[in-house]
Amino acid sequence: MKKEKQVSSLNPIQWYPGHMAKAKRQVTEKMSMIDVVIELTDARLPESARNPMVDEMTRQRPKILVLNKSDLADQAKTQQWIHYYESQGIAAIAVDSRGPQSAQKIVSACQAIMKEKRERQLKKGRRPQSIRALIVGIPNVGKSTLINMLARKKVAKTGNRPGITTAQQWIKTKSDVDLLDTPGILWPKFEDPEVGYRLALTGGIKDDILDFQEVALYGLSFFSQAYPDALKDRYKLDELAEEPFALLEQIGEKRGCMQKGGFVDTEKAAELFLREVRGGQLCRLTLEAPGLHKQEPIADTLGESPIESNDKGN
Repeated sequence: MKKEKQVSSLNPIQWYPGHMAKAKRQVTEKMSMIDVVIELTDARLPESARNPMVDEMTRQRPKILVLNKSDLADQAKTQQWIHYYESQGIAAIAVDSRGPQSAQKIVSACQAIMKEKRERQLKKGRRPQSIRALIVGIPNVGKSTLINMLARKKVAKTGNRPGITTAQQWIKTKSDVDLLDTPGILWPKFEDPEVGYRLALTGGIKDDILDFQEVALYGLSFFSQAYPDALKDRYKLDELAEEPFALLEQIGEKRGCMQKGGFVDTEKAAELFLREVRGGQLCRLTLEAPGLHKQEPIADTLGESPIESNDKGN
């Protein structure tokens, strides 16, 4: 039987393709043209899905923090996060990038931030121009889907995987906001291994960066503690095995993930579990609580990561 690898024994996860260093430089260079920064994060893991370098790159501009994919997150915990960020002086809203009201919520938030500046322009006899917003976030956080909704047409490639947006581009919208889209930017390494595992569990980094069976075991450990009834209901289990690997075998047996000889195909079971977690088929979930997690910025040499990847961000 394969032994479970403990998350706590893992080294920091290093991940920083060279294009992300280039994207960071370009963001810094463009800030003089920007009125508002729209930072997207994943409502299921609001802090883990934030690049700590974004604050450094964009600190001279007002920011709206958008908790995207809120339809997949625990609703009560999302509200806790909104209140937490507001208590920190950060404007925060929760949206579902596929929902019809999301685009207007973001436009309204941008207009509210720019209201005083625009009023001053009008008093001086100047007609306010469209708000120039930088949209930034880590890969696969839903930027392209949101941009297409704001533009009311398909102007950005979308996909449920990291690696779609490959270059910066200005996008004119039919609203009051023009957008500068950027490739998803991760930071040089995850000093806390659990940050990497949370991202992998929700599809925020490519599956070849971490062993997906280990990611599934991490997810099963979390669900057993936080959402045990969701596991029981989804996989028709009367009781949950105490160890994550044994629980993975239970799921494999229930779903017919079997090999010759009557052994459970745990690789197949892990793939099935991750697919259903990412698709929201177990329950709405939130992986972290406000105030309990802080990802420290890591010194950036703007170089290649020891882990090579062809991921281009999204």
